[in-house]
Order: sequence, then C-alpha cells, then structure tokens
Amino acid sequence: MKRILSIITVLTLFLTSCEGPQGPPGFDGFDGVNFVGQSFERTISFSSTNNYQESLEVPLNIELFESDMVLVYHLRGQIDGFDVWKPLPETIYINAAEEFQYNFEHNFDFVTIFIDSHPTFNFNLLTDNERINQTFRIVVLPVDFINNRNIDINNYNEIKQYVK
Repeated sequence: MKRILSIITVLTLFLTSCEGPQGPPGFDGFDGVNFVGQSFERTISFSSTNNYQESLEVPLNIELFESDMVLVYHLRGQIDGFDVWKPLPETIYINAAEEFQYNFEHNFDFVTIFIDSHPTFNFNLLTDNERINQTFRIVVLPVDFINNRNIDINNYNEIKQYVK
C-alpha cells in the first residue's frame, strides 16, 4: 500500500510540475489593450478664401505624444456599403496635362490639409465635388507600435483594427 501511495505521489508531482507549450505571443507593452491609436473625422471645404487649406486642431481627448505618427485618409466614396479611404498624399488627374494633390502636414497640435499643385496650376479647374464637403479621417498611432509591427499604413482597413 505504501508503494502504491508513493507511486501516486510521484506521478502527481510529476504531472503538476509539467508545462505545456507556450501560447502565441501577445502585443509587447499592449497586453489587455484593444486599441493603440486614436482617430477623428472632419468634413471640410477648400476655397481661395482659405488658400485651399484647412487647419484642424487635434481634439483634447486624444493623447498625443511628439513621437506619434499622424496619418490622414480621404473618404472617396462607398463600395457595397463600405467606406473607401485613400491615404494622403493622393494625386488626382484632371486631364492629361493637369493634376493636383490632397496633402497634409502636422505639428504637435494641428493637422493642416491642403490642395497642392505646381505653381501655375489653375485652381478654377477644380470642381465642387473636388473642393466642397471633403471628409478626412486623421489617425494618431504610437510610432513604437508601428515600428514593431508589419503594418501597411497605406491600407486603412489594416490600420482601423488598431484604432479606437
């Protein structure tokens, strides 16, 4: 009887001290967090009055660090009920000889979205559909997160899973 108890005790200790295979790795530094970035949207209109640009203040509820990456996407329409977002800069060809870009720049508190082209570009060629009520989504992502992941920042559908 003592021998059976000894064998059971040894087996119990052996089985309880074993470890299984390690599970898949989580996000380093982001354990338990469902998002790593933040975003906001604005609809703006471009005109000669504002020099075909609009400065947007980053909302106070978005925690922004100097090292964060700021990305801007332009709503180009919908396909099958889903929004289509294009990353800036985005080049638009008016005809074979003319083109312009929706582009942006940012400093710590502001994102400026503007229409850019060559110095002799005739802004009168822009249609209302290219100037008025243009919707943009501004995404703020921690640069350390982007550097540690293989993320295509030009693909909004890939970025949105990491944005709150």
